[in-house]
Order: sequence, then structure tokens, then C-alpha cells
Amino acid sequence: MPKIQRTDLPPDLLRHLLRRTREREISMDALQQILRWIESNPTVPHGDWFKRFPGVTVCGRDSLVRTLLTPQQTAIGVEVR
Repeated sequence: MPKIQRTDLPPDLLRHLLRRTREREISMDALQQILRWIESNPTVPHGDWFKRFPGVTVCGRDSLVRTLLTPQQTAIGVEVR
């Protein structure tokens, strides 16, 4: 099972994540929770996955975080606990 890639993110992906953070008005508290989770070096499944946090769902594929969704949006893949 892969670990989340924390460095050397593709620039386009980083811009996408920053844009989604602004557009979806992700709170600082939610971002801090996500950061703590990523810093814990979690394993994630191969393929599409998602992890729910209060106010936001993190979606990824393999080792990369791919987007951020609001609670009203539907995530696809395997839910990470």
C-alpha cells in the first residue's frame, strides 16, 4: 500500500489543490487536520480513495492527494479510516 507523497508534487496539482481550497472555502481548522493526518504518514490503497474530515473530504489516487470536496459532493473510491 502506498504512502501519501508529501514532496515534489506536480506544480499543476499543487495549483489545483490551492484553487480548490479557496473555491470551496476550506477552513484553517480543516486544513490543519488534513496536515496532521498527512504528517502521520498514513498508507492509502492503490487506486481511488478518500478520507472524510469535518467540512472537507480529501480524495486521492495511489500516493497523490488529487482534490478536496465539500461534504455535499460525492467521493469515489475506497474510504480510508
